[in-house]
This record gives sequence, structure tokens and C-alpha cells, in this order.
Amino acid sequence: MTAPLLPAYGTASLADLSRSLLAVLGVEGHGNPLGLEAARHVLVFLVDGLGAELLDAHPEAAPFLSARRARVLTAGFPATTATSLGTLGTGLPPGEHGMLGYQLAMPGTGHLLNCLRWTSAGPTVPPDEWQPTPTVFERAAAAGVSVSYVAPSAFGPTAFNRAVYRGTDFFGADALDDRVEGARVALTRPRSHVTVYYGDLDAAGHRFGWGSPQWLDRLAVVDQLAERLAGTLPQGAAMYVTADHGMVNVAELIDVDGPEERGAALREGVALLGGDTRVRHIYTAPGATQAVLGTWRELLAGRAWVVSRQEAVESGWFGPQVRPDWLLRIGDVLAVPYTDCAITASVREPFESSFVGVHGSLTTAEQHVPLLEVSTR
Repeated sequence: MTAPLLPAYGTASLADLSRSLLAVLGVEGHGNPLGLEAARHVLVFLVDGLGAELLDAHPEAAPFLSARRARVLTAGFPATTATSLGTLGTGLPPGEHGMLGYQLAMPGTGHLLNCLRWTSAGPTVPPDEWQPTPTVFERAAAAGVSVSYVAPSAFGPTAFNRAVYRGTDFFGADALDDRVEGARVALTRPRSHVTVYYGDLDAAGHRFGWGSPQWLDRLAVVDQLAERLAGTLPQGAAMYVTADHGMVNVAELIDVDGPEERGAALREGVALLGGDTRVRHIYTAPGATQAVLGTWRELLAGRAWVVSRQEAVESGWFGPQVRPDWLLRIGDVLAVPYTDCAITASVREPFESSFVGVHGSLTTAEQHVPLLEVSTR
């Protein structure tokens, strides 16, 4: 069995990028673990799903980015958008900011919270309570930096963005031309931190698989957009291109909702099934944790790491520490595939169960994201 890739918390993770960017802009007290050079303007081009290995596999589709390939960061665990954007938004590992997966138990309620959509079958929690840490954007703004987020207009009022992007001036921009113009305007401010988000690459990967013609078309768009954004940089600026996670294509489905004996066994003793297809948070019925742990280990042997909450925390998967208040958000048992399989729930999650490209695990394809720099310093 292959060993899980422990994210490089403290040296080369997305949390370290956010803290280093504060230092780049002269915001004191955060360190500069990546050793980035000072600048008056920072532009972060965040490409959802642009894994480093995926980019390396298709340099012909992204010549501008591929020519600038330099460093690799680790996303953090789980390697999924809700968690990674929480990491980028706070400069903290997941265990400290609490956005610990795609779907998490709300302790004491018997319900899951979908952290990306901010939906629940029960009551939902205000985003400022679920993720109460001041964001890096709030800290930058308090230090006199103009902070902007340029993304599709539908993203502006969401609760999720309140959790991870508090402190930004939001520029709603649906067309790519508008995103370039939004970045240009935001960068005219005397001292600025600008984030531009692009999500269509990830969407194409989920639907068609990474490396598909549709995905390659989106990668070419990413490359062209990166070059155009670089053209908006004023003097004394730096653009950093990175991603929230990579991706793998599914070769095998393990359906927890399936009618066969395996599905029934995987459901036994499970009160809530959270996470997503590459990182399952399994919340057990009272007294059932050890039995569930044993069953899942047996049935997923050779396909997934299956560990208890304590093992995951002590192994540092979520970071050097997990805040005590967040512990019960983590499953009693976690199942994390390392082969190209997906643990689906076809009845409860029909949309997610249809994905061809998936992510979340502790493999290099999902963890490694690029860090590319363009500078006018």
C-alpha cells in the first residue's frame, strides 16, 4: 500500500502562500515561508482544479503557463474547494480554520452541512460562526491594502464566500473580458491584493474527465486568460497563478447506496455519510465505530486508507493541530482512496456520483498544485 502524501504545512502549502503574500505587501506579523519578494500589488489567479501534474501532462495546451512552471505547493487535506479556499482565505491549515471537507456533520444536529453550497437538511450555521477566524483579506485591509475578489457575479452574496472571502471588495464578472477589466481596475489602487477566480476547468474535469477534449479547451482558455491578466500588471506588481487542488479520473465506483452485499455492509452502523467521493467522513451510530472501521478497512483494502478520526488527526492530515471545537466535524472514520476509485452514494448524491474527474485525497495528482509567478518589480 502506498503511503499518503502529507501536505507540507508550514513550508509549501496553500496556507503558506497566503501568509507569504501578506508579507509581500508589508503586512507585519505573518512571516514569509515561501520567501517571496516584496511588491506593491499582488494578483492571484486562482484556477479551480489546475493540478501541477495535470498541467505538466499537457504543456502544448498551456504554453504561457508551462513556460513559467517553477514551484509546487500542496493543497492541504482534503484537496477540495471548500477546504482549500478556507486555507487560502485564512492562511491557516484546515485543522485550524475548520472547513474540513465538502460535507461535514454539524455536531449535535444529526445533519450534514454542505460547506460549498451552504445547504443542510436541518438548520444551517452562520458562516462567521462556522469559520470565525479573521481572513487574510480582513487583515490586509486593516493594514491599508485594497483587497478585491473578481469572480462570476453569482458568487458575491453566498454564505460560503462570507466564510472565506470576508474583507474583499467583490467585482462580479461573468465574461472573461470583464474579469480582465476588473483586475485592471483593482490594480490601479495604490496598494492592492486582487484575486481572480476561474472555475470552468474544474467543471469540465468533473463532467468529462481531465485530459478530455473539453478539459483541454478550458485549459487553453486558462492559459490565454493568464497571459491577459499578466498584461494588466502595473509596475511593482506580481501575479501568482495557483489552484485549489488537482484531479484524478475515476476507473472504479464503490457505491455505498448500492443494492449488492458490499453496499449493505458499508451502510451498517453508519449514521451520516459526509465528505465526497475521494474523502469520506463516516459518522457512526453510537457504539459502532470499531465495527464500521473494521468493515470499511476490509472492503476497501488495496483501494483506500481507512483510519479513525484520532489516527487522521495524530498523523497531521489536517495540519499540526486540530482546534478542539472542530474535532466532531471530522468523521469517526475516514475513507480516502489512493487508487482511481470513487466512493459514491448514488441515491443520496446522484450529481456527485456522476463525476468522471474527482479530487480530495492525499495523492500527488490531487495534492500538488502549481505556483507560477509573473513580475513587473
